Amino acid sequence: MAQGLSTVEKYYQDYGCRARELRKQGEKFIGYLCALTPLEMITAAGFVPFRIKGDVEEPITKADAQMETIVCPLVRSCFDMALKGKYDFLDGIVIPHACDSITRSYSTMRHTLGLPYSHFINIPHTVKDASLKFFEAELNTFRRSFGRFAGKEISDERLVQAIELHNENRAKVRELYEFRKLDPPMVSGVEITKTLVAAMSLPVQESIALLSGVVNEIKQRRRNAPSQKRPRIMVVGAQVDDIAFIKLIEDSGADVVADSVCTGSRDFFPDVDETQEPLGGIANHYLSKLNCPRTYRGSAGKTYQDDLKARFGDISSYVRDFKVDGVVLYVLKYCDPFGFEVPARKEYIESLNTPVLYLEDEYSMASIGRFRTRIQAFLEMIAK
Repeated sequence: MAQGLSTVEKYYQDYGCRARELRKQGEKFIGYLCALTPLEMITAAGFVPFRIKGDVEEPITKADAQMETIVCPLVRSCFDMALKGKYDFLDGIVIPHACDSITRSYSTMRHTLGLPYSHFINIPHTVKDASLKFFEAELNTFRRSFGRFAGKEISDERLVQAIELHNENRAKVRELYEFRKLDPPMVSGVEITKTLVAAMSLPVQESIALLSGVVNEIKQRRRNAPSQKRPRIMVVGAQVDDIAFIKLIEDSGADVVADSVCTGSRDFFPDVDETQEPLGGIANHYLSKLNCPRTYRGSAGKTYQDDLKARFGDISSYVRDFKVDGVVLYVLKYCDPFGFEVPARKEYIESLNTPVLYLEDEYSMASIGRFRTRIQAFLEMIAK
């Protein structure tokens, strides 16, 4: 099967179509909602981790009968799509202790969807030695529970193999992002978003093949000098699993060249350490390395600026490495972890002499359109 952007388009437009094909061939799928889910454990058990996503073009109807409307609209949309049969090929769900909306959705989804397997992974909210030990014990509980369901032991050897595969997948994403550092970038933000969304619906081996095909296809492109310089924009926020918002920015005259979002660099840039005790490496990765605001990171310094750098220092490296001209801080309504951090994130980014535009969205096409004027004004300000 040909691998490249044409395949990406197919998997993006009909999200889950490959999972349905593989389901008929006997593959088994575990759905998950958040980047904090230990994918290596699912792969090691012989199942395919499948990221449940919502649909900004589909009105939320069935979920609102089961879930409060003040819940994060992304979570409600994911649940809504599951209730409507979009993910009827799943054998189970695994939900981590992420934000309140995701955490409290577990019991609702477990009861309502009635899947053969479900598990909640309790993840600490602080990065300390005791937290890592606790989390490793929680992962061991998950390993035993999931192993019983899978009918096989999830051995250290299987975990090591799964870690190697997922790290290879992460490396392919980082390779893809290298094309964004060029001026002008050789790949658009829309193409990156479509590719990563398509990849998160595939077995990791197929994801690696797909990403390799996309990388090879982009390498064949000719670099042309732009008629005029376009602002280089970075998007910072939670999950962006639809091209609508990215397309709006690029259609307004900018290039989205970098991100710090759950389905982008935050997921794929850090590797899992390949250690002799793989469970420890997995625990360290999902607790310490994924820089999510639901996890508190104490500052090594004593000042407020030290604290900001400890929490948001990765943004500084992206601004530098991808030559970012401006940042769009994109937060979903009712997303408390990111919402509470808006003033601090904004202050830190501005301290880098980088303009910031803050937007709050409702995960709906109805709300995205109203951002057009604000984005255009922001880009005009940068261009001056």
